Amino acid sequence: MNNNDLAELLFPEINETIEDLEKRFPKRDLPSGALVTRFAPSPTGFLHTGSLFTSLIAHKFAKDTKGLFYIRLEDTDTKREIEGSGVDLLRQLKEFEIIPSEGYLGDHEEGNYGPYKQSERASIYKTVIKQLVRDGKAYPCFCSQKDLEDLRSEQEKNKVTPGYYGEYAKCRNISVDEAIERIKNGEPYVIRFRSSGNHNNKVKVHDLIRGDLELSENNQDIVILKSDGLPTYHFAHAVDDHFMRTNCVTRGEEWLSSLPIHIELFNTLGFELPMYAHLPVIMKLDNGNRRKLSKRKDDEAAVSFFLKDGYPFEALIEYLLTIANSNFEEWKAENRDKSNDEFKLSFEKMSLDGALFDIMKLKFISKELLSRMNKVEITNRALNWAKVYDEKLLDLISRDKDYFVSIMNIEREKENPRKDYEKFSDMFNAIKFFYEDYYLELMNNELPFNPFISKDVFKNLLKEFSDTLDLALDEQAWFNSLKELGTKYGFAESNKIYKQNKDMYIGHVGDVAELLRITLTSSKQSPNLYYVLQILGKDKIAKRIDYVINDKL
Repeated sequence: MNNNDLAELLFPEINETIEDLEKRFPKRDLPSGALVTRFAPSPTGFLHTGSLFTSLIAHKFAKDTKGLFYIRLEDTDTKREIEGSGVDLLRQLKEFEIIPSEGYLGDHEEGNYGPYKQSERASIYKTVIKQLVRDGKAYPCFCSQKDLEDLRSEQEKNKVTPGYYGEYAKCRNISVDEAIERIKNGEPYVIRFRSSGNHNNKVKVHDLIRGDLELSENNQDIVILKSDGLPTYHFAHAVDDHFMRTNCVTRGEEWLSSLPIHIELFNTLGFELPMYAHLPVIMKLDNGNRRKLSKRKDDEAAVSFFLKDGYPFEALIEYLLTIANSNFEEWKAENRDKSNDEFKLSFEKMSLDGALFDIMKLKFISKELLSRMNKVEITNRALNWAKVYDEKLLDLISRDKDYFVSIMNIEREKENPRKDYEKFSDMFNAIKFFYEDYYLELMNNELPFNPFISKDVFKNLLKEFSDTLDLALDEQAWFNSLKELGTKYGFAESNKIYKQNKDMYIGHVGDVAELLRITLTSSKQSPNLYYVLQILGKDKIAKRIDYVINDKL
Protein backbone atom coordinates (compact mmCIF):
# COMPACT_ATOMS: atom_id res chain seq x y z
CA MET A 1 0.00 0.00 0.00
CA ASN A 2 1.19 3.54 -0.73
CA ASN A 3 0.04 7.13 -0.35
CA ASN A 4 -2.12 6.90 -3.49
CA ASP A 5 -4.05 4.02 -1.93
CA LEU A 6 -4.50 6.03 1.27
CA ALA A 7 -5.70 9.07 -0.67
CA GLU A 8 -8.25 6.98 -2.60
CA LEU A 9 -9.52 5.37 0.59
CA LEU A 10 -9.93 8.77 2.25
CA PHE A 11 -11.53 10.53 -0.73
CA PRO A 12 -13.00 7.97 -3.15
CA GLU A 13 -15.60 10.50 -4.37
CA ILE A 14 -13.00 13.08 -5.44
CA ASN A 15 -12.05 12.84 -9.11
CA GLU A 16 -11.08 16.46 -9.74
CA THR A 17 -7.46 17.62 -9.49
CA ILE A 18 -5.80 20.86 -8.43
CA GLU A 19 -5.12 21.50 -12.12
CA ASP A 20 -8.86 21.24 -12.78
CA LEU A 21 -9.52 23.79 -10.04
CA GLU A 22 -6.94 26.16 -11.55
CA LYS A 23 -8.87 26.04 -14.84
CA ARG A 24 -12.25 26.43 -13.16
CA PHE A 25 -11.08 29.48 -11.20
CA PRO A 26 -8.69 31.36 -13.53
CA LYS A 27 -6.81 34.50 -12.62
CA ARG A 28 -9.06 37.56 -12.66
CA ASP A 29 -8.92 39.94 -15.59
CA LEU A 30 -8.28 43.20 -13.77
CA PRO A 31 -6.07 46.26 -14.38
CA SER A 32 -2.48 46.20 -13.19
CA GLY A 33 -2.27 47.08 -9.51
CA ALA A 34 -5.93 46.24 -8.86
CA LEU A 35 -6.46 44.70 -5.43
CA VAL A 36 -8.79 41.77 -4.87
CA THR A 37 -9.84 41.95 -1.23
CA ARG A 38 -12.42 40.21 0.90
CA PHE A 39 -14.34 40.26 4.12
CA ALA A 40 -14.69 36.77 5.54
CA PRO A 41 -16.95 36.81 8.61
CA SER A 42 -18.08 33.85 10.65
CA PRO A 43 -21.83 33.64 11.36
CA THR A 44 -21.24 33.44 15.10
CA GLY A 45 -22.71 36.72 16.32
CA PHE A 46 -23.04 40.41 15.67
CA LEU A 47 -20.88 42.58 13.41
CA HIS A 48 -17.98 43.76 15.56
CA THR A 49 -16.71 47.32 15.19
CA GLY A 50 -13.27 45.87 14.47
CA SER A 51 -14.77 43.77 11.67
CA LEU A 52 -16.45 46.86 10.25
CA PHE A 53 -13.04 48.56 10.29
CA THR A 54 -11.42 45.60 8.53
CA SER A 55 -14.14 45.38 5.87
CA LEU A 56 -14.08 49.16 5.34
CA ILE A 57 -10.33 49.04 4.64
CA ALA A 58 -10.68 46.06 2.30
CA HIS A 59 -13.61 47.65 0.45
CA LYS A 60 -11.88 51.01 0.06
CA PHE A 61 -8.56 49.64 -1.21
CA ALA A 62 -10.41 47.56 -3.80
CA LYS A 63 -12.36 50.64 -4.87
CA ASP A 64 -9.31 52.92 -4.92
CA THR A 65 -7.36 50.51 -7.16
CA LYS A 66 -10.25 49.60 -9.49
CA GLY A 67 -10.11 46.13 -8.02
CA LEU A 68 -12.78 43.91 -6.48
CA PHE A 69 -14.16 43.34 -2.99
CA TYR A 70 -16.10 40.16 -2.19
CA ILE A 71 -17.62 38.46 0.83
CA ARG A 72 -16.95 34.87 1.84
CA LEU A 73 -18.87 33.28 4.71
CA GLU A 74 -16.56 31.19 6.92
CA ASP A 75 -19.18 28.91 8.40
CA THR A 76 -17.19 25.78 9.14
CA ASP A 77 -17.42 26.20 12.92
CA THR A 78 -20.88 24.65 13.15
CA LYS A 79 -20.84 24.48 16.96
CA ARG A 80 -20.62 28.28 17.31
CA GLU A 81 -22.84 29.26 14.40
CA ILE A 82 -25.85 31.45 15.24
CA GLU A 83 -28.70 31.02 12.78
CA GLY A 84 -29.40 34.12 10.73
CA SER A 85 -26.31 36.03 11.88
CA GLY A 86 -24.69 35.78 8.44
CA VAL A 87 -27.61 37.65 6.88
CA ASP A 88 -27.57 40.20 9.72
CA LEU A 89 -23.88 40.87 9.12
CA LEU A 90 -24.56 41.62 5.47
CA ARG A 91 -27.52 43.85 6.28
CA GLN A 92 -25.44 45.90 8.68
CA LEU A 93 -22.57 46.20 6.20
CA LYS A 94 -25.07 47.45 3.63
CA GLU A 95 -26.25 50.12 6.10
CA PHE A 96 -22.66 51.39 6.08
CA GLU A 97 -22.60 51.27 2.26
CA ILE A 98 -20.00 48.51 2.22
CA ILE A 99 -21.39 46.52 -0.65
CA PRO A 100 -19.46 43.65 -2.28
CA SER A 101 -19.00 43.22 -6.01
CA GLU A 102 -19.56 39.49 -5.64
CA GLY A 103 -19.76 36.72 -3.10
CA TYR A 104 -22.17 35.59 -0.41
CA LEU A 105 -25.12 37.98 -0.38
CA GLY A 106 -27.42 36.31 2.11
CA ASP A 107 -30.23 34.83 0.07
CA HIS A 108 -28.06 34.28 -3.01
CA GLU A 109 -24.53 34.43 -4.37
CA GLU A 110 -23.03 36.36 -7.26
CA GLY A 111 -19.74 35.68 -9.02
CA ASN A 112 -17.81 32.94 -10.79
CA TYR A 113 -15.51 31.95 -7.93
CA GLY A 114 -18.01 30.34 -5.58
CA PRO A 115 -19.52 28.75 -3.71
CA TYR A 116 -18.82 31.59 -1.28
CA LYS A 117 -19.92 29.66 1.81
CA GLN A 118 -17.13 27.44 3.09
CA SER A 119 -19.60 24.75 4.15
CA GLU A 120 -20.47 24.32 0.46
CA ARG A 121 -16.85 24.05 -0.70
CA ALA A 122 -16.02 20.66 0.84
CA SER A 123 -15.18 19.02 -2.49
CA ILE A 124 -12.69 21.81 -3.30
CA TYR A 125 -10.88 21.37 0.02
CA LYS A 126 -10.88 17.60 -0.31
CA THR A 127 -9.44 17.84 -3.83
CA VAL A 128 -6.47 19.78 -2.48
CA ILE A 129 -6.07 17.57 0.61
CA LYS A 130 -6.22 14.43 -1.51
CA GLN A 131 -3.19 15.71 -3.44
CA LEU A 132 -1.38 16.53 -0.19
CA VAL A 133 -1.98 12.97 1.05
CA ARG A 134 -0.69 11.57 -2.26
CA ASP A 135 2.45 13.68 -1.85
CA GLY A 136 2.94 12.57 1.75
CA LYS A 137 2.32 16.12 3.00
CA ALA A 138 -0.83 15.28 4.94
CA TYR A 139 -1.83 12.28 7.02
CA PRO A 140 -4.71 10.90 9.12
CA CYS A 141 -4.43 11.42 12.89
CA PHE A 142 -6.33 9.08 15.23
CA CYS A 143 -5.56 10.86 18.51
CA SER A 144 -8.55 11.21 20.78
CA GLN A 145 -9.28 14.30 22.87
CA LYS A 146 -7.81 12.49 25.88
CA ASP A 147 -4.67 11.66 23.91
CA LEU A 148 -4.22 15.35 23.11
CA GLU A 149 -4.83 16.36 26.74
CA ASP A 150 -2.26 13.81 27.93
CA LEU A 151 0.18 15.12 25.32
CA ARG A 152 -0.27 18.68 26.57
CA SER A 153 0.27 17.57 30.17
CA GLU A 154 3.49 15.83 29.14
CA GLN A 155 4.69 19.00 27.35
CA GLU A 156 3.89 21.17 30.35
CA LYS A 157 5.76 18.74 32.57
CA ASN A 158 8.78 18.86 30.23
CA LYS A 159 8.41 22.66 29.90
CA VAL A 160 8.42 22.57 26.11
CA THR A 161 6.32 24.47 23.57
CA PRO A 162 2.82 22.94 23.45
CA GLY A 163 1.41 21.58 20.23
CA TYR A 164 1.38 18.69 17.80
CA TYR A 165 4.83 18.61 16.20
CA GLY A 166 8.02 16.58 15.83
CA GLU A 167 8.29 13.78 18.37
CA TYR A 168 4.98 14.85 19.90
CA ALA A 169 3.14 14.25 16.64
CA LYS A 170 2.05 10.74 17.64
CA CYS A 171 0.45 9.76 14.32
CA ARG A 172 2.96 11.45 12.03
CA ASN A 173 5.01 8.33 11.43
CA ILE A 174 2.24 5.71 11.33
CA SER A 175 2.74 3.55 8.26
CA VAL A 176 0.32 3.76 5.36
CA ASP A 177 -0.73 0.15 5.96
CA GLU A 178 -1.56 0.83 9.62
CA ALA A 179 -3.45 4.00 8.74
CA ILE A 180 -5.52 2.20 6.10
CA GLU A 181 -6.30 -0.64 8.50
CA ARG A 182 -7.42 1.72 11.27
CA ILE A 183 -9.62 3.66 8.86
CA LYS A 184 -11.22 0.46 7.61
CA ASN A 185 -11.83 -0.52 11.23
CA GLY A 186 -13.89 2.65 11.66
CA GLU A 187 -11.57 4.57 13.94
CA PRO A 188 -12.38 8.30 13.95
CA TYR A 189 -9.68 10.55 12.53
CA VAL A 190 -8.78 14.03 11.35
CA ILE A 191 -6.34 14.99 8.60
CA ARG A 192 -3.20 16.87 9.61
CA PHE A 193 -0.74 18.86 7.52
CA ARG A 194 2.81 17.48 7.70
CA SER A 195 4.93 20.52 8.46
CA SER A 196 8.53 20.66 7.29
CA GLY A 197 9.27 23.81 9.28
CA ASN A 198 11.72 24.36 12.10
CA HIS A 199 10.68 26.76 14.87
CA ASN A 200 14.31 27.83 15.29
CA ASN A 201 14.45 29.09 11.70
CA LYS A 202 13.03 32.39 10.49
CA VAL A 203 10.74 33.08 7.57
CA LYS A 204 10.85 36.51 5.95
CA VAL A 205 7.69 38.26 4.81
CA HIS A 206 6.71 41.80 3.88
CA ASP A 207 3.64 43.27 5.56
CA LEU A 208 2.07 46.24 3.77
CA ILE A 209 1.70 48.11 7.07
CA ARG A 210 4.52 46.75 9.24
CA GLY A 211 7.21 46.37 6.60
CA ASP A 212 9.70 43.50 6.47
CA LEU A 213 9.16 40.92 9.19
CA GLU A 214 11.10 37.87 10.37
CA LEU A 215 8.92 35.28 12.06
CA SER A 216 9.67 31.81 13.42
CA GLU A 217 8.78 29.09 10.94
CA ASN A 218 5.72 26.98 11.61
CA ASN A 219 6.48 23.49 12.84
CA GLN A 220 2.98 22.45 13.93
CA ASP A 221 1.17 19.63 12.17
CA ILE A 222 -2.09 21.52 12.22
CA VAL A 223 -5.45 19.88 11.59
CA ILE A 224 -6.62 20.77 8.08
CA LEU A 225 -9.75 18.59 7.89
CA LYS A 226 -11.95 17.93 10.91
CA SER A 227 -13.79 14.71 11.63
CA ASP A 228 -17.02 16.30 10.34
CA GLY A 229 -15.49 16.63 6.87
CA LEU A 230 -15.05 20.40 7.03
CA PRO A 231 -11.70 22.21 6.95
CA THR A 232 -10.14 24.30 9.68
CA TYR A 233 -9.81 28.07 9.27
CA HIS A 234 -6.11 27.99 8.43
CA PHE A 235 -6.43 25.54 5.57
CA ALA A 236 -9.67 26.93 4.15
CA HIS A 237 -8.14 30.41 4.20
CA ALA A 238 -5.25 29.34 1.99
CA VAL A 239 -7.37 27.40 -0.49
CA ASP A 240 -10.14 29.98 -0.73
CA ASP A 241 -7.87 33.00 -1.07
CA HIS A 242 -5.96 31.22 -3.83
CA PHE A 243 -8.91 30.01 -5.88
CA MET A 244 -10.93 33.18 -5.33
CA ARG A 245 -7.77 34.99 -6.46
CA THR A 246 -7.44 37.25 -3.43
CA ASN A 247 -4.19 39.18 -3.78
CA CYS A 248 -4.42 41.34 -0.67
CA VAL A 249 -5.52 40.04 2.73
CA THR A 250 -6.44 42.75 5.26
CA ARG A 251 -7.00 41.49 8.78
CA GLY A 252 -6.35 42.37 12.41
CA GLU A 253 -2.85 42.22 13.88
CA GLU A 254 -3.94 39.35 16.14
CA TRP A 255 -3.49 37.11 13.07
CA LEU A 256 0.24 37.86 12.79
CA SER A 257 1.06 34.82 14.91
CA SER A 258 -0.74 32.61 12.37
CA LEU A 259 1.11 34.04 9.38
CA PRO A 260 3.91 31.40 9.41
CA ILE A 261 1.27 28.66 9.15
CA HIS A 262 -0.33 30.36 6.16
CA ILE A 263 3.00 31.00 4.47
CA GLU A 264 3.96 27.34 4.79
CA LEU A 265 0.60 26.19 3.45
CA PHE A 266 0.82 28.47 0.41
CA ASN A 267 4.41 27.43 -0.29
CA THR A 268 3.70 23.72 0.13
CA LEU A 269 0.69 23.94 -2.19
CA GLY A 270 2.65 25.91 -4.77
CA PHE A 271 0.21 28.82 -4.52
CA GLU A 272 1.31 32.44 -4.94
CA LEU A 273 1.31 34.15 -1.56
CA PRO A 274 -1.09 37.12 -1.37
CA MET A 275 0.03 40.42 0.11
CA TYR A 276 -0.83 40.81 3.78
CA ALA A 277 -1.78 43.92 5.74
CA HIS A 278 -2.24 43.37 9.47
CA LEU A 279 -4.37 46.25 10.71
CA PRO A 280 -4.12 47.92 14.13
CA VAL A 281 -6.64 46.58 16.60
CA ILE A 282 -9.19 49.01 18.05
CA MET A 283 -8.54 49.32 21.77
CA LYS A 284 -10.21 50.73 24.87
CA LEU A 285 -8.84 52.11 28.12
CA ASP A 286 -9.95 50.04 31.09
CA ASN A 287 -8.71 51.23 34.50
CA GLY A 288 -5.71 52.79 32.79
CA ASN A 289 -4.88 49.69 30.76
CA ARG A 290 -5.34 49.25 27.01
CA ARG A 291 -7.32 46.26 25.82
CA LYS A 292 -9.23 45.14 22.75
CA LEU A 293 -12.88 46.12 22.43
CA SER A 294 -14.73 43.25 24.05
CA LYS A 295 -17.94 41.66 22.78
CA ARG A 296 -18.90 40.89 26.37
CA LYS A 297 -17.93 44.16 28.08
CA ASP A 298 -18.31 47.03 25.60
CA ASP A 299 -21.47 48.33 23.94
CA GLU A 300 -19.39 50.03 21.27
CA ALA A 301 -17.92 46.67 20.20
CA ALA A 302 -21.12 46.05 18.20
CA VAL A 303 -21.96 48.27 15.23
CA SER A 304 -25.63 47.67 16.06
CA PHE A 305 -25.06 49.89 19.12
CA PHE A 306 -24.25 52.86 16.89
CA LEU A 307 -27.14 52.18 14.54
CA LYS A 308 -29.62 51.82 17.39
CA ASP A 309 -28.29 54.94 19.14
CA GLY A 310 -28.87 56.95 15.99
CA TYR A 311 -25.41 57.85 14.75
CA PRO A 312 -25.50 58.50 11.00
CA PHE A 313 -23.51 55.69 9.40
CA GLU A 314 -21.19 58.22 7.74
CA ALA A 315 -20.02 59.37 11.19
CA LEU A 316 -18.68 55.96 12.15
CA ILE A 317 -17.11 55.52 8.70
CA GLU A 318 -15.39 58.91 8.96
CA TYR A 319 -14.23 58.13 12.47
CA LEU A 320 -12.76 54.78 11.38
CA LEU A 321 -10.97 56.50 8.51
CA THR A 322 -9.30 58.82 11.03
CA ILE A 323 -8.00 55.66 12.70
CA ALA A 324 -6.97 54.17 9.36
CA ASN A 325 -4.88 57.09 8.05
CA SER A 326 -3.35 59.90 10.07
CA ASN A 327 -3.90 62.44 7.26
CA PHE A 328 -7.62 61.78 6.73
CA GLU A 329 -8.76 64.29 9.34
CA GLU A 330 -6.82 67.12 7.72
CA TRP A 331 -8.02 66.12 4.26
CA LYS A 332 -11.64 66.06 5.41
CA ALA A 333 -11.37 69.47 7.05
CA GLU A 334 -10.20 70.89 3.73
CA ASN A 335 -12.69 68.92 1.61
CA ARG A 336 -15.97 69.02 3.53
CA ASP A 337 -18.08 68.78 0.37
CA LYS A 338 -16.13 65.92 -1.20
CA SER A 339 -17.04 62.26 -0.96
CA ASN A 340 -14.76 60.06 1.13
CA ASP A 341 -14.29 58.05 -2.06
CA GLU A 342 -11.97 60.83 -3.24
CA PHE A 343 -9.60 60.26 -0.32
CA LYS A 344 -6.88 57.79 -1.29
CA LEU A 345 -6.16 55.37 1.53
CA SER A 346 -2.53 54.44 2.12
CA PHE A 347 -1.03 51.43 3.89
CA GLU A 348 2.09 53.50 4.64
CA LYS A 349 0.08 55.99 6.72
CA MET A 350 -1.51 53.36 8.94
CA SER A 351 -0.55 53.19 12.58
CA LEU A 352 1.34 50.22 13.95
CA ASP A 353 -0.33 50.59 17.35
CA GLY A 354 -3.91 49.87 18.27
CA ALA A 355 -6.04 53.01 18.27
CA LEU A 356 -8.06 53.87 21.36
CA PHE A 357 -11.75 54.15 20.59
CA ASP A 358 -12.71 57.77 21.19
CA ILE A 359 -16.47 58.14 21.61
CA MET A 360 -16.15 61.90 22.04
CA LYS A 361 -14.47 62.28 18.66
CA LEU A 362 -17.21 60.16 17.10
CA LYS A 363 -19.84 62.43 18.66
CA PHE A 364 -18.06 65.50 17.31
CA ILE A 365 -17.95 64.03 13.79
CA SER A 366 -21.59 62.98 14.04
CA LYS A 367 -22.70 66.43 15.18
CA GLU A 368 -20.82 68.03 12.27
CA LEU A 369 -22.39 65.64 9.77
CA LEU A 370 -25.94 66.17 11.02
CA SER A 371 -25.49 69.94 10.99
CA ARG A 372 -24.48 69.89 7.32
CA MET A 373 -27.55 67.96 6.15
CA ASN A 374 -30.28 70.12 4.63
CA LYS A 375 -33.69 70.21 6.28
CA VAL A 376 -35.25 67.61 3.97
CA GLU A 377 -32.33 65.20 4.18
CA ILE A 378 -32.12 65.25 7.97
CA THR A 379 -35.90 64.84 8.23
CA ASN A 380 -35.92 61.83 5.93
CA ARG A 381 -32.93 60.29 7.66
CA ALA A 382 -34.55 60.81 11.06
CA LEU A 383 -37.79 59.31 9.74
CA ASN A 384 -36.05 56.18 8.41
CA TRP A 385 -34.18 55.74 11.68
CA ALA A 386 -37.31 56.29 13.79
CA LYS A 387 -39.26 53.67 11.81
CA VAL A 388 -36.87 51.07 13.20
CA TYR A 389 -35.76 52.42 16.56
CA ASP A 390 -38.00 55.18 17.99
CA GLU A 391 -41.81 55.05 17.93
CA LYS A 392 -42.18 58.39 19.72
CA LEU A 393 -40.04 60.30 17.23
CA LEU A 394 -41.81 58.54 14.37
CA ASP A 395 -45.12 59.74 15.81
CA LEU A 396 -43.94 63.37 15.93
CA ILE A 397 -42.71 63.31 12.35
CA SER A 398 -45.85 61.58 11.13
CA ARG A 399 -48.19 64.11 12.76
CA ASP A 400 -47.02 66.90 10.45
CA LYS A 401 -43.89 66.34 8.42
CA ASP A 402 -43.70 69.97 7.24
CA TYR A 403 -43.84 71.16 10.86
CA PHE A 404 -40.98 68.80 11.73
CA VAL A 405 -38.99 70.06 8.72
CA SER A 406 -39.38 73.64 10.00
CA ILE A 407 -38.01 72.57 13.40
CA MET A 408 -35.07 70.84 11.75
CA ASN A 409 -34.35 73.96 9.72
CA ILE A 410 -33.67 76.24 12.71
CA GLU A 411 -30.43 78.07 11.85
CA ARG A 412 -29.51 75.29 9.40
CA GLU A 413 -29.26 77.15 6.12
CA LYS A 414 -26.23 79.28 7.00
CA GLU A 415 -22.46 79.14 6.71
CA ASN A 416 -22.03 77.83 10.26
CA PRO A 417 -25.22 75.89 10.99
CA ARG A 418 -26.38 75.03 14.50
CA LYS A 419 -25.17 71.77 15.95
CA ASP A 420 -28.16 70.75 18.05
CA TYR A 421 -27.94 66.98 17.68
CA GLU A 422 -25.19 64.43 18.10
CA LYS A 423 -27.38 61.61 16.85
CA PHE A 424 -30.96 60.91 15.84
CA SER A 425 -31.79 59.57 19.30
CA ASP A 426 -31.24 63.09 20.71
CA MET A 427 -34.04 64.59 18.65
CA PHE A 428 -37.17 63.53 20.50
CA ASN A 429 -36.19 65.01 23.85
CA ALA A 430 -34.71 68.11 22.23
CA ILE A 431 -37.82 69.06 20.23
CA LYS A 432 -40.82 67.53 21.99
CA PHE A 433 -41.67 70.88 23.62
CA PHE A 434 -42.88 72.04 20.18
CA TYR A 435 -45.83 69.64 20.54
CA GLU A 436 -48.65 70.61 22.90
CA ASP A 437 -49.16 67.26 24.61
CA TYR A 438 -45.47 66.93 25.45
CA TYR A 439 -45.22 70.62 26.36
CA LEU A 440 -47.92 70.16 29.01
CA GLU A 441 -46.19 67.03 30.25
CA LEU A 442 -42.91 68.94 30.60
CA MET A 443 -44.63 71.77 32.45
CA ASN A 444 -45.61 69.34 35.21
CA ASN A 445 -41.97 69.40 36.28
CA GLU A 446 -40.53 72.08 38.54
CA LEU A 447 -39.65 75.02 36.32
CA PRO A 448 -36.29 76.79 36.74
CA PHE A 449 -37.59 80.36 36.97
CA ASN A 450 -35.28 82.89 38.63
CA PRO A 451 -36.46 83.00 42.28
CA PHE A 452 -34.98 86.46 42.85
CA ILE A 453 -37.34 88.17 40.41
CA SER A 454 -40.88 88.99 41.42
CA LYS A 455 -43.63 86.80 39.98
CA ASP A 456 -45.74 89.90 39.44
CA VAL A 457 -43.00 91.37 37.24
CA PHE A 458 -42.86 88.09 35.32
CA LYS A 459 -46.62 87.98 34.81
CA ASN A 460 -46.92 91.56 33.63
CA LEU A 461 -43.93 91.29 31.34
CA LEU A 462 -45.20 88.05 29.78
CA LYS A 463 -48.68 89.50 29.28
CA GLU A 464 -47.34 92.56 27.50
CA PHE A 465 -44.97 90.44 25.41
CA SER A 466 -47.91 88.32 24.24
CA ASP A 467 -50.08 91.35 23.47
CA THR A 468 -47.41 93.22 21.51
CA LEU A 469 -45.64 90.34 19.74
CA ASP A 470 -44.94 91.00 16.05
CA LEU A 471 -43.68 87.89 14.27
CA ALA A 472 -43.11 89.87 11.07
CA LEU A 473 -40.01 91.48 12.59
CA ASP A 474 -36.61 90.17 11.58
CA GLU A 475 -34.43 88.64 14.30
CA GLN A 476 -32.51 91.82 15.19
CA ALA A 477 -35.62 94.01 15.25
CA TRP A 478 -37.38 91.43 17.44
CA PHE A 479 -34.48 91.33 19.89
CA ASN A 480 -34.44 95.12 20.04
CA SER A 481 -38.13 95.07 20.92
CA LEU A 482 -37.39 92.52 23.65
CA LYS A 483 -34.76 94.85 25.11
CA GLU A 484 -37.23 97.74 25.05
CA LEU A 485 -39.80 95.64 26.87
CA GLY A 486 -37.20 94.57 29.42
CA THR A 487 -36.06 98.12 30.18
CA LYS A 488 -39.72 99.09 30.73
CA TYR A 489 -39.85 96.55 33.58
CA GLY A 490 -36.47 97.43 35.11
CA PHE A 491 -34.07 95.15 33.23
CA ALA A 492 -30.77 96.40 31.79
CA GLU A 493 -30.26 96.26 28.02
CA SER A 494 -27.20 94.04 28.45
CA ASN A 495 -25.34 92.02 31.03
CA LYS A 496 -22.44 94.46 30.77
CA ILE A 497 -24.64 97.44 31.75
CA TYR A 498 -26.21 95.38 34.54
CA LYS A 499 -22.83 94.48 36.04
CA GLN A 500 -21.76 98.15 36.09
CA ASN A 501 -24.65 99.09 38.40
CA LYS A 502 -26.61 96.12 39.70
CA ASP A 503 -28.56 98.21 42.22
CA MET A 504 -30.33 100.05 39.42
CA TYR A 505 -31.80 96.95 37.71
CA ILE A 506 -33.83 93.83 38.44
CA GLY A 507 -31.66 91.92 35.98
CA HIS A 508 -30.71 92.15 32.31
CA VAL A 509 -32.19 91.27 28.93
CA GLY A 510 -30.77 87.74 29.21
CA ASP A 511 -33.05 87.18 32.21
CA VAL A 512 -36.02 88.33 30.12
CA ALA A 513 -35.09 85.92 27.32
CA GLU A 514 -34.66 83.14 29.91
CA LEU A 515 -38.11 83.79 31.35
CA LEU A 516 -39.63 83.63 27.90
CA ARG A 517 -37.67 80.49 27.00
CA ILE A 518 -38.78 78.62 30.12
CA THR A 519 -42.37 79.74 29.58
CA LEU A 520 -42.45 78.42 26.02
CA THR A 521 -40.18 75.35 26.28
CA SER A 522 -39.96 74.43 30.03
CA SER A 523 -36.17 74.69 29.90
CA LYS A 524 -33.35 77.24 30.05
CA GLN A 525 -31.91 75.63 26.94
CA SER A 526 -33.54 75.42 23.54
CA PRO A 527 -32.85 76.27 19.92
CA ASN A 528 -32.70 79.95 18.95
CA LEU A 529 -35.66 81.61 20.69
CA TYR A 530 -36.57 83.81 17.72
CA TYR A 531 -37.08 80.73 15.53
CA VAL A 532 -38.94 78.91 18.28
CA LEU A 533 -41.44 81.79 18.24
CA GLN A 534 -41.68 81.69 14.45
CA ILE A 535 -42.49 77.96 14.47
CA LEU A 536 -44.94 78.02 17.39
CA GLY A 537 -46.92 80.92 15.94
CA LYS A 538 -48.88 83.64 17.76
CA ASP A 539 -51.80 81.47 18.91
CA LYS A 540 -49.66 78.79 20.55
CA ILE A 541 -47.43 81.43 22.13
CA ALA A 542 -50.42 83.25 23.62
CA LYS A 543 -51.92 80.01 24.88
CA ARG A 544 -48.67 78.92 26.55
CA ILE A 545 -48.11 82.33 28.15
CA ASP A 546 -51.67 82.34 29.54
CA TYR A 547 -51.11 78.86 30.93
CA VAL A 548 -47.89 79.88 32.70
CA ILE A 549 -49.35 83.13 34.08
CA ASN A 550 -52.45 81.39 35.44
CA ASP A 551 -51.08 78.02 36.52
CA LYS A 552 -47.30 78.17 37.00
CA LEU A 553 -46.46 81.62 38.46
